[in-house]
Amino acid sequence: MSLALESELLRTFLVIAETGNVTRAADALGRTQSAISMQVKRLEDIVRAPLFERGPRGVTLSPDGERLVPYAQRIVGLIDETTSAMRASPLDGPVRVGIPEEYTQTVLPRALAAFAECHPAAEVTVRCGHSVQLISALESDELDIIVVFDWRGSMSGEVLCIDPTVWVTSRAHDIHLLRPVPIAVYRNSGWYRDFAIPSLRQHAIPYREAFSCDTCGGLKTAVAAGLAIAPLARGNIPASCRELTREDGFPPVDSSRVVLKRNPRRSSPAVDSMANVVRTAFQPAPSG
Repeated sequence: MSLALESELLRTFLVIAETGNVTRAADALGRTQSAISMQVKRLEDIVRAPLFERGPRGVTLSPDGERLVPYAQRIVGLIDETTSAMRASPLDGPVRVGIPEEYTQTVLPRALAAFAECHPAAEVTVRCGHSVQLISALESDELDIIVVFDWRGSMSGEVLCIDPTVWVTSRAHDIHLLRPVPIAVYRNSGWYRDFAIPSLRQHAIPYREAFSCDTCGGLKTAVAAGLAIAPLARGNIPASCRELTREDGFPPVDSSRVVLKRNPRRSSPAVDSMANVVRTAFQPAPSG
């Protein structure tokens, strides 16, 4: 019969991995060195693999230990998060969030749903819109937190990630080979005039505007149907489409930073917690 992993064994394992020394790990955990060694032995028996390589100056992770680290971090982190959530006082009050359409189907839905489930008394309101619209709403005190694109690299706020805009085509069509190449664009967009079109002109790519709309979803529909290529955030490319790279003759459109901005006039525990949820949603998942 297989033995179940115990969270405390994983926690001890992570402390040893971080300190590189059983004695220091024992001091950090408030236990004896022999007790720590016994925990390591028990964990190695459970996973049926050596996790550390002993040396004159301490211990280093074995290949199996390296494999275990991201899983242990996720398990211990989830336990700590659960404990914190259960002990925390319920949050209430309004939380107004603005997000770009690009992330309404990918990064943020699960995070926002999890927040609402953990804090049902909080009155969460989500507004979807373009970055310019969301910034204006934040400045007008209509939103508490926004996630926006910073194309010029000059916006204040917390950088969550880098998500460059690239030209995208359908996997089932070769429309990007046409000249002039048909493109789908945002209607009445300053970004489109300042970034998307110049990226084509700078590389002498002839184009024609074949499709225009006001939503990211419209651009993705046009690309998937083979009507045109379109500029999309790399993190928002549909499965039926692919990025056009320099090997295809298309350069990136921009190097957008994804920025979290907060309303300095509005602060509460619920807003602080929501900011943390959004921040966590953009963190990369551990590889393993």
